[in-house]
Amino acid sequence: MKEEIHKCIEVLKAGGLILYPTDTLWGIGCDATNETAVQKIYDLKQRLDNKSLIVIVANDRMLNYHTKDVPELAWDIIDIAEKPTTIIYNEGNHLAQNIMSDDKSIAIRMIKEGFAHQLAFNFRKPIVSTSANISGSNTPLSFAEISSIIKDNVDFVVNPKFDEGNKKSSSLIKLGINGDIEILRK
Repeated sequence: MKEEIHKCIEVLKAGGLILYPTDTLWGIGCDATNETAVQKIYDLKQRLDNKSLIVIVANDRMLNYHTKDVPELAWDIIDIAEKPTTIIYNEGNHLAQNIMSDDKSIAIRMIKEGFAHQLAFNFRKPIVSTSANISGSNTPLSFAEISSIIKDNVDFVVNPKFDEGNKKSSSLIKLGINGDIEILRK
């Protein structure tokens, strides 16, 4: 695993794209602080850049640094969630501008174990985690289902033997400014 993580980090630092297993599905990733790299993902996915992307972080420190405010409710959700859960925070911080929504909100998932956790922890920066498909296409549930267009147009593909995802998208929860919760995806 160390060699795969080392190679991913080299590519991320150079502004490249990786195809990697997360705690959910295979994702296309890049340095979430690099605007040019983020644009490469929008281009590859043929996705409008006004649709924000999910970011993964490895720990509390990273989450605090890359959001303007982490409400107490978010910490409670992170602590009790039984499955991977992405939370939309009101405002991102120290991230590429084109990764956030027009209102500056940002979707972040803290990953606590596995390949993607080790990758984000060792990279020491947030990483984009968007499904490995062209926008509008079905989300692939396995490495074998990922289009060759995606596989051929990233800079590094992690060995499929490291796949440990649960084969489902994460839950998606939006936290409102007034403390209200909106469940966007169960």
